[in-house]
Formats: sequence, structure tokens, C-alpha cells
Amino acid sequence: MKKIERLISIVMILLQKKVVSASEFSQIFNVTKRTIQRDIESLGYANIPIYAIHGADGGYGLIEEYKFDKRLLNHRDIENIFIALGGFEQLITNQEIQETIQKIKGMTSLDISPKLHLTFYDWTGRSQINEEITLINQAIENKWLLNFDYIDQTGNKTNRIVEPYKIHLNEMHWYLFGYCLEREDYRTFKLTRILNIQKDGYFISRSDNKWQEEKRYIKQQSLFSVQLLIDVSVRDQFVERFGKNAVKRVTQNNYLATVELPENQFGFQFLAGFGKKIKIEYPETFITNYLAFLDDTVKLYR
Repeated sequence: MKKIERLISIVMILLQKKVVSASEFSQIFNVTKRTIQRDIESLGYANIPIYAIHGADGGYGLIEEYKFDKRLLNHRDIENIFIALGGFEQLITNQEIQETIQKIKGMTSLDISPKLHLTFYDWTGRSQINEEITLINQAIENKWLLNFDYIDQTGNKTNRIVEPYKIHLNEMHWYLFGYCLEREDYRTFKLTRILNIQKDGYFISRSDNKWQEEKRYIKQQSLFSVQLLIDVSVRDQFVERFGKNAVKRVTQNNYLATVELPENQFGFQFLAGFGKKIKIEYPETFITNYLAFLDDTVKLYR
């Protein structure tokens, strides 16, 4: 962590807590007590009214008048930030996020007991993705070129050298957006298709600012309205994905779901996961193509 970031964090913590010891600060920022003392001196030179309390229960504090004027976040704000960071930490974990969470906790003297909890499955592959995300984040910050092999949907492997600009999470899929030197254009790469990623020199950010418009480079799939007869046991899953208005009760055990799906392997794979709990009612072309998809799958076992 850079010194200026640590100084700002110290002020934010002192705005919320009455007294914080040098030991507590050193644990939060993983630095020595002497470093904290120098930081306090630097803040004093900047006219931040920090005072020291000596003794066993001593530490550093801010005068109350300054707190009243400068406090930006209340306890509810801090709790909401903590909820968001806690959920995000389950998707991607690194030292900086953990340090930020500890700083957020230190910004209030009250107990943070969030009333909203976010939980995601701890898939084995996520730890591998986290390692790649950490490397890509470093590359974006330090302007490293990235060299990697990329496998497309058909299985073809190509080598790419890319200027990384952003990481994008779409649903549960991670993407790297950057400028591909081989294609001489901006491209979006799915992280699960990237192999052997490594640093390969440096680059200078492009001045066209097109990297700020990465959403338009993510391919949008054509969607079709599909009517499904679904079993009551899978109703909740369709409500969570498509909303309550998309599901209408037909009988005690069946519902009619009107949803939008791509007419390709991704849409078919989604429906196949429900087995005999769903039946496509309309349109006929979607039914025909879905049956062909299932038939090709069954042929693997014949």
C-alpha cells in the first residue's frame, strides 16, 4: 500500500473511532509502529488535528470538532460497504481486499453485524481464476503486456500478446478486455480459455479511449421467446432468473414459464439441466433444434 493511501485510511479510521493505538494501526496496515508514528507526524504537518494519549490505554485520536465537520460515512454506510466487499471477497480474494475489509471494520466503534449475507459456491476452479485475476490486475496497474495461449469455442489455439485494460465479470464468467497486437484491435477474452499467461514487456496506454467502452465488445446473443411447462419443484429457479411475472400457475404441480433464451448450445444446455422437469411448448423450431441437441448427446452412449 502506498503511503498516501495509508494516510487517508488512518484519517478515515480516526473519524469513526475515539482512540486507536499504534499497535492496532500496525496490524491493520502490516507495518511497524515506527512507520505509524512517522505517518502521524506527516498528518500533523498537513494540519490534521491528531492528538496522542500516553499510557497503557493510549493511542491516537482526532479532536471532536474536526470529526463533526469531516465525517462522511455513518454506521449504516459502513455496514453496506462491508456487505458489498464481503460478497465480492468470495468471488475474488487478494491481500488488498482483505486489508480494505479490515479498514472498513476499523472505521466504527460499533459492532458490524450485517443483516444481509451474500454466499457464493466455493468452486475449486475459482482459486485458479483468482491467481490469474491477481496477475492481470498487476498487469493493468503496471502496464505489462500479457502473453498467453487462447482456445476458442471450436478448440483452435492461438498465441496472443495483449495490452490489458479491464477485467469484466458477466454473470459468473470472468473476461479480460484489452488490445490484441495480433488482431490490431480490441478483444474480449474469457479467462477460462486462457492458458500459460505471463508478463511480456510493457506498453503505453492508447489515447483513443475505446478501452473504456468494453461492453460493446462483448458479444450479445440473440434471444428468442420460449414457453415452457415446468414442474413446481423448479419454479424457484426460473423466478430467480427470469422474475415472478415470467411464471404463471397452470395446475397445482405445473407452471407456464415464458422466458428468453438463445437458440444454441448454451440455451439447450441450460434447459437440459432440468431433465424431465421442463417441457418446451413453443416455438416449434426451438423444440426441433433442442431434440436434435439431445439426440446428439444420447448418441455418445449408444
